Amino acid sequence: MTHVRPNPIFAVFMLILATTVAGGCGGIGSHTVAPDRFDYTEAISTSWKQQMLVNMVKLRYGDTPVFLDVVSVINQYAVETAVDLRWSWVDPVVTMGDSHTVGGSARYSDKPTITYAPLTGDRFARSLMKPIPPPAVLSLIQAGYPVDLILRVCTHSVNGIRNRYGGSARARPADPEFYPLLARMRRVQDSGAMGLRVKKTNETEATLLTFRGNKADPSLADDVLFVRNTLGLDPNAEAFSVVYGSVAKDDKEIAILTRSMLEIIIDLGSYIDVPEEHVRETRVGATMAPETAAGAAVAPLIRIHSSQGKPKDTFTAIPYRDHWYWIDDHDPRSKTLFSFLMFVFSLTETEGKESAPIVTIPAG
Repeated sequence: MTHVRPNPIFAVFMLILATTVAGGCGGIGSHTVAPDRFDYTEAISTSWKQQMLVNMVKLRYGDTPVFLDVVSVINQYAVETAVDLRWSWVDPVVTMGDSHTVGGSARYSDKPTITYAPLTGDRFARSLMKPIPPPAVLSLIQAGYPVDLILRVCTHSVNGIRNRYGGSARARPADPEFYPLLARMRRVQDSGAMGLRVKKTNETEATLLTFRGNKADPSLADDVLFVRNTLGLDPNAEAFSVVYGSVAKDDKEIAILTRSMLEIIIDLGSYIDVPEEHVRETRVGATMAPETAAGAAVAPLIRIHSSQGKPKDTFTAIPYRDHWYWIDDHDPRSKTLFSFLMFVFSLTETEGKESAPIVTIPAG
């Protein structure tokens, strides 16, 4: 019986093929970290902006808001390969030449597991309906955020001086003293003439210590005195108690009536440029007229546009009731304020967060 030896060139080729395929079986987990973190971060950020905007629009229309938190994102990758190589040599009397068999298979799978948790019950009340603690508002000002922006967004009133509110059930303009007060406070803050230090007493109360900075400008003395007189504060006191409430009990106390996250969203939603036909059909209330202070128009906190066609070049956009609502990507003021809502939202989590659900993912 004559034996035919396998072709050596074919054998080398199959060895290279097997080595290449086997190399693809190496661990891929570490290579997915960078793209996964970027892609999921971008996707979650985009969805959060759209969720916030659609709920803002829904509240403007008297609709029910729904918030979903992304609790966890777990991704599992699997790569499986198999190579089947066989040589055989046969009796040339029966058949001619060598007999070779090659087999191979590969499979790739990507199985993300994303867990959502709706804001309901106690979490809804704590996150959306509970007023922001006054010490948290003061801490934002102490950290350098513009005092006029913080007070316009987060408060109903300071020592009885009321802010504007756009909620349809109790819409009102700001008191005449409110915007001049904010302008003086912002000027003092920008100059560095006065410093602040917040000592938290409990969840809703704090002590505010004021002191003159090293670069105190004597020309700002009138602004400091105006702020103290408007708020009814002792002109010589350096420490004030800060409490949650509408009216202070004496001239050494500052009463701040703060807003809840839900009230903030409702107020910002009042700036939406809703379609005129929806107003005529009484589907939604008309947008409040712009306010003025010292003879000049007060800039709106945010500008949210509406159109029938899908807009281009937007910061975020959502469809609702056959229209598109969007924030222009060339409007840095509106973009900054909209992003700031995320920081304000985190302030409402005054208690420990609930633990994330346990998700078991196979390791194979």
